[in-house]
Amino acid sequence: MRLPFASVNRVFALRSAGSVALVVLLACGGEPPPPKTADSVPPPPAAAPTNRLPDKAPDSPTASAVRISDEIVKACGINEPDAYFAFDSANIRAEDSKVLQQVVTCFTSGPLKGRTLKLVGHADPRGDSDYNMTLGQSRADSVAGYMRSKGMDKAKSESTSRGAMDATGSDDPSWARDRRVDLMLGQ
Repeated sequence: MRLPFASVNRVFALRSAGSVALVVLLACGGEPPPPKTADSVPPPPAAAPTNRLPDKAPDSPTASAVRISDEIVKACGINEPDAYFAFDSANIRAEDSKVLQQVVTCFTSGPLKGRTLKLVGHADPRGDSDYNMTLGQSRADSVAGYMRSKGMDKAKSESTSRGAMDATGSDDPSWARDRRVDLMLGQ
């Protein structure tokens, strides 16, 4: 197939323009860019928030947060932001599962092998004392049960409740922090 003369001219013109553009780009690319000054460097991105709790905590008997003690965090090599997160036995996020598995591994074959894990359940102050003690125990038992399902020895974990005895909240966000299970080294 033969192209009409006008089409051949267009192809040639495009090739020529492309060649000229390439020469211009190569010629301009020879000079180094000016050095960056403190004013021209963008600020580093803000640190990711360390609070991994959802905006609104789920309202179920097992819904709470898990807070891992500093002793366990250091011994098990857990990242600080991962040491406090929302937990509901019916809905465990993948990143939270990894942290709990890290604790289990630390107590079964890692630096804390042979030590006891103490799980203490807490509640916010809105229920009566007996209800809050039962709720705190249910939360601790839920986390302990999950960890046992991942290999934690039942004899090496102890769950208990403090109910609302340590509650400090006065509104929804602070009550969400009161609804938690603390993971600590046992005696």
